[in-house]
Amino acid sequence: MNRIIPFILIFACLPKLPFPQWLTDFTGLKEWPGLDPPYIPLDFIDFSKVVDIPLHQQAQCTDPILRSSKSCSFDCFNCVEFDDVYTCPQLSQTFDDGPSPWTIKLLKNLQVKKTRTTLFTLGVNIIRYPEIYQESHARGHIMGSHTWSHKFLPSLTNEQVVAQIEWSIWAMNATAGHLPKWFRPPFGGIDNRIRSILRQFGMQAVLWDFDTFDWKMLDLANNRNEADVFSDVTRFHARNKGKGLMLEHDAIERTVDLGIKLHNNVMKEQLTVPQCVGGIDYIKTFR
Repeated sequence: MNRIIPFILIFACLPKLPFPQWLTDFTGLKEWPGLDPPYIPLDFIDFSKVVDIPLHQQAQCTDPILRSSKSCSFDCFNCVEFDDVYTCPQLSQTFDDGPSPWTIKLLKNLQVKKTRTTLFTLGVNIIRYPEIYQESHARGHIMGSHTWSHKFLPSLTNEQVVAQIEWSIWAMNATAGHLPKWFRPPFGGIDNRIRSILRQFGMQAVLWDFDTFDWKMLDLANNRNEADVFSDVTRFHARNKGKGLMLEHDAIERTVDLGIKLHNNVMKEQLTVPQCVGGIDYIKTFR
């Protein structure tokens, strides 16, 4: 799961979303943070309830505790917990790393077939493309959190993990007036320490049982193209009897184009993440 996505290029754009007064009143700040957001204490987060799992870097999985049920590391050993969402009764797409200028292209195609999907969004991209986030939400797509700036969470301190989650939530609330229920950890980086923090926000992790590895097309060294991905998805669709949850990306035009091709040629009907598990769309909506 060593994934490198060039979403960082999008960060060059300045924020378009005004910093709301209610957030100034709560944080004492007057502008959106950079890639390393400050930790703001929350009265409902109790660090004594956080599972004690040692920090680890991406792809560093030698510590025996990471193999244990205490840790249940997905990024190291594909371990899932009882409340993780990782599959679906119908093979369904999910998209990470938006919103981006190419998200609209995806939305237009989905609208033709009256299909809703789940978009796991980055806070730093929400505040740069708030109109695209709002359009995605207005069309009925489920907006999930993908953290503030795509950090590998198991390598961060508890306070840094909270900051990545809380600022993502605040960006979503400031843009479209809702609190997300569904959370996609960057790089699949989640263990029971991260889950114990996430649950205190009332959120659930959404993982996957099929990774398209569409991001590998962006580096010629990987020798992977659209035909490879399409062939892999077709085989998985047949082998898994039309069930599953797919990981894709909407931050780059090439991966969006591939997502559209898969939607038009492989999928028949799709479900959103909450439809997959009979869950709610959002914890709370304010508009």
